[in-house]
Amino acid sequence: MPRDCVELPEADSGARLPRGRRVVVVGGGFGGMAAALRARRLGFEITLVDRMPALGGRARVFQQDGFTFDAGPTVITAPQLIEELFALFGERMADHVTMLPVRPWYRILFADGRSFDYGSSAEEMREAVAAFSPADLEGYDRLMERSRALYEVGFDRYGAQSFDTLGSMMRALPALVRLGGYRSLSGLVQSCIKDEALRRVFSLQPLLVGGHPFRTPAIYALIPHLEQRWGIWFPRGGTGALVAALEALMIRHGVMVQCGRTVTRILTEHGRTSGVAFEDGSVLPADVVIANADAPQVHAVLAERAGRWPSRVDRMQYSFGLFVMCFGTDRSWPEVAHHTIVLGERWKALLDEIFDGAVVPPDPSLYLHRPAATDPSLQPPGRDGFYVLAPVPNLRAPIDWARAAPLLRDHVVADLEKRVLPGLSRHIVTERIMTPVDFASDYLSRHGAGFSVAPTLMQSAWLRFHNRATLPGLYLVGAGTHPGAGVPGVLTSAKVVENLLVAEMAS
Repeated sequence: MPRDCVELPEADSGARLPRGRRVVVVGGGFGGMAAALRARRLGFEITLVDRMPALGGRARVFQQDGFTFDAGPTVITAPQLIEELFALFGERMADHVTMLPVRPWYRILFADGRSFDYGSSAEEMREAVAAFSPADLEGYDRLMERSRALYEVGFDRYGAQSFDTLGSMMRALPALVRLGGYRSLSGLVQSCIKDEALRRVFSLQPLLVGGHPFRTPAIYALIPHLEQRWGIWFPRGGTGALVAALEALMIRHGVMVQCGRTVTRILTEHGRTSGVAFEDGSVLPADVVIANADAPQVHAVLAERAGRWPSRVDRMQYSFGLFVMCFGTDRSWPEVAHHTIVLGERWKALLDEIFDGAVVPPDPSLYLHRPAATDPSLQPPGRDGFYVLAPVPNLRAPIDWARAAPLLRDHVVADLEKRVLPGLSRHIVTERIMTPVDFASDYLSRHGAGFSVAPTLMQSAWLRFHNRATLPGLYLVGAGTHPGAGVPGVLTSAKVVENLLVAEMAS
């Protein structure tokens, strides 16, 4: 598990440091750690700073009463992006962290009592679709063929390309238009799938990155192919074990790590980045700053000269907020899958309330994470540890979370007890709750959004926060930047910045 970070002496990585190339990485989430490692491999002198007591960002870990709770990402897709970080230094990920396959990938429960086991392989998916709705098998095959084509364009060809110029986006448009990547994901699914419940199954993916399925572009339909090509995995020891392995990799290769330090300003001198200032008044000089902080926060508060973005920050659409409850029990439910998605009767109306409403929806859908299904070592013997997430309005809604959180907690427990975990209320022995207020205070996420700005058509590629800011020497990685939220997205944003740094060094 990640320990408290301390500043450590720089190890000898064997790389020659470019003269005058001091880099400060602000934020130690997956994007920040990946950016630090990629920049270090290029020979830069790296200091990574984070305001929390331990690294991980949204992938933070809680240890409470003998339980280990992952409070952020609960699966790893595209693990090759993590393997690349170890390979940069001649190491193997498998020597430092073990990735366990998740089976099934998700179990989806419907209000009418039916269920659908999503995944573990392409063959199993076809069998599941054929058993659930035989008339939709042909349409499912068409949907997956479109998913493959969108993956090849959106992930393989353009995922790691910078879209910081209008020309770069215009070059990508013909392929995306040809594949219908501009239409809504929900519209694409409806054109292929007839069964209403199955339509929901294949429209869930945008919710994993903070998007409304009826407003998120169909380019995100690449996710099912991504899942089938690379699988869905869970690190032995939880997501925190992966964070710890990446932290150790950084330290072995000379990245300086400092935690418990909040950056309040990105400084400039002679028209370019010159360092960062902390809330205690101290300054850390830098020639380059890579911000893994919330992108809207960077442009609205931290950066002194950020071009056109500050005036747009509060006009942008943001992802929904998150109500997260981690809880441990004094018994186990071995029949419950690693991931269970509990859907209610409403769908589009509920989604509209989550994104546009002013109150907590009375019937939230739930995402339940039971890691013991894959790795029993995370919990004491005979017990179970869970993480349940309910999408809720972000802080733009006038919700008093001090009053709303206990009420929603009781509703969530009652719903889980009725549909997934019989007797739950009698067996909870420890719990911890996070609301959008915590996301705003802990991560400085604007409006407490769970995934930064929403992945809409008008907030994608060149229209999303750029990986290279207008301010020379400032780069951005993370959920609010291209290519978007989710572990593969933020890891890929670090590859984009690496390519930009290489280009700058060559110029």
